[in-house]
Amino acid sequence: MSGENPLGLLKGNILAHAFVNSMSEDQVETVVRKYALQNAVFFKGQANPKAVAGKVLGERPELRSRSAEVLEMVGSIVAEVNSLGLERQTAALADMDPALMVKQKKERRFELPELEGSEKVVMRIAPGPSGPLHIGHSRVAILNDEYVKRYDGVLINRLEDTNPEKIDPDAYDMIPEDLEWLDVKVHSTVRQSERFHLYYDTTRKLIEMGKAFVCICPGDSLKDLKAEMRGCPCRELTVEENLERFDRLLSNHYSEGEAVAVIKTDIAHPNPALRDFVALRIVEHPHPRTGDKFNVYPMMNLSVAVDDHLMGMTHVIRGKDHLNNTHRQEYIYDYMGWERPRFYHYGLVNIPDTVLKTSLIRQSIKEGDYSGWDDVRTGTLRALQRRGITPDAIRRYWIEGGIKSVDMQFSWENLFSMNRDVIDDASNRYFYVPSPQTLRFHGIDRVESHAPLHPDHPERGERHIIIREGDDVLLSPEDMALLQGSGMVRLKDLCNIELQDGAHYAGTDLSVLKKGVKVVQWVDQGSAPMEILMPDGSISSGRVERALMAEKGDTVQLERFGFVRLHHHGDKVSAVFAHR
Repeated sequence: MSGENPLGLLKGNILAHAFVNSMSEDQVETVVRKYALQNAVFFKGQANPKAVAGKVLGERPELRSRSAEVLEMVGSIVAEVNSLGLERQTAALADMDPALMVKQKKERRFELPELEGSEKVVMRIAPGPSGPLHIGHSRVAILNDEYVKRYDGVLINRLEDTNPEKIDPDAYDMIPEDLEWLDVKVHSTVRQSERFHLYYDTTRKLIEMGKAFVCICPGDSLKDLKAEMRGCPCRELTVEENLERFDRLLSNHYSEGEAVAVIKTDIAHPNPALRDFVALRIVEHPHPRTGDKFNVYPMMNLSVAVDDHLMGMTHVIRGKDHLNNTHRQEYIYDYMGWERPRFYHYGLVNIPDTVLKTSLIRQSIKEGDYSGWDDVRTGTLRALQRRGITPDAIRRYWIEGGIKSVDMQFSWENLFSMNRDVIDDASNRYFYVPSPQTLRFHGIDRVESHAPLHPDHPERGERHIIIREGDDVLLSPEDMALLQGSGMVRLKDLCNIELQDGAHYAGTDLSVLKKGVKVVQWVDQGSAPMEILMPDGSISSGRVERALMAEKGDTVQLERFGFVRLHHHGDKVSAVFAHR
């Protein structure tokens, strides 16, 4: 700062008003100046007069009776502060009170509503093992986990593997790994493919009660009859005839598509989805775990109702797209005399700009378009982990979304903002220059750069770089164009340079910022090569401060570029972009 007192630059033009209640004009000015500087530093160099006035009157309520005069003083001081530029504002605030440099975050608390009948809580998550979990799956996992932890309950991971054509054998291991990363505590894991005898037993009992039958009508015929509110002929068979058909069904008498077991409901129900529904079907595709042992598979509404009862589910949370399924399952509960769990249905969520469908991801992996399940162009939890998105941020996002029945649009920006809150404090700062262009530095023997590793943690130390006459300075193409256009820029935390046969030293006077000179990132010739994998799969190549090579943290912030998750490889640094 060349011996300048930043506070001294702010003096002058202060209104001469007589303030009451023992506060002198200078005392009021000090309070106003304090909050004007703080607000400017927190908001990129531009203080908001209303915000500053609110802080002043909040600290000094005795001034409210003279608020008009205070507002006039605030307007004058804010105008002076805003003319300084962010670097001088920061220096002035640090000189006045370093404690004001730390932004106090207001912690907003979001809590899920209470569960009814929560004296005992048994809940479940029910993923299909078609691949690893994605961001959409994390919603139900986290909501159930939150409630189970709150009520000291039990959470069951039930792998619903009754669709053999869509099973990825690796998912049996990937799903538990994803849940562990999410910090979802599972108390037990079960596989529906090991429970077929339970579904058969329940179907037999329903047939014996006259509440189910075996239909051998063509599939389209059954569908058409239901649409016309008419039952198929099989519906009228006796219990004995249906039990005989059921035995033939289980003994491989029928082929795929020739027979199904159906639950009877109200064939004239006003909701077509609730008229007679299929409970068992024939599938001749081998199962990855059981092979050809079974060829009669339960439909979701049968297996879910049976398992929810036998596993003692007290509360079921799922999307409102399952409302019809809930009503179907209630038929089974009521027929069997089982106590229903309490059902909660949250609104649907639309997750834009990402690939979630496991079949598409698997095909792209097979064809070599994606590198794997953690390809950053997908929305899998593995991809988010690779990018440095934290489980804490994902959990906060879904808790704030709650279990309301209204539909919602997923916001990646909101998730990234929450993740920023999580990782910002731990992420040290460095300069990164993409696609660097070189300028030869001259005009002074040497100049030193001192910048903190983290502005809120001086105890972590600083990055220290010495630039000497004849050294190279590297700028991005955008900043190089800026220099060529204006003739001068400020190298952040170093000095001013002019475009004059390279980068000519132009002093350290910060007042040039008031004239519109821009501050740019830079690195020196000793910087390290770096490659950053971007969310669209492209690679940003550039140079980064060599101090980064000693970084022990998982994530860092590359100033003006964004947060990245680090991977070190010898003399080169590789990273994955998280977000800005």
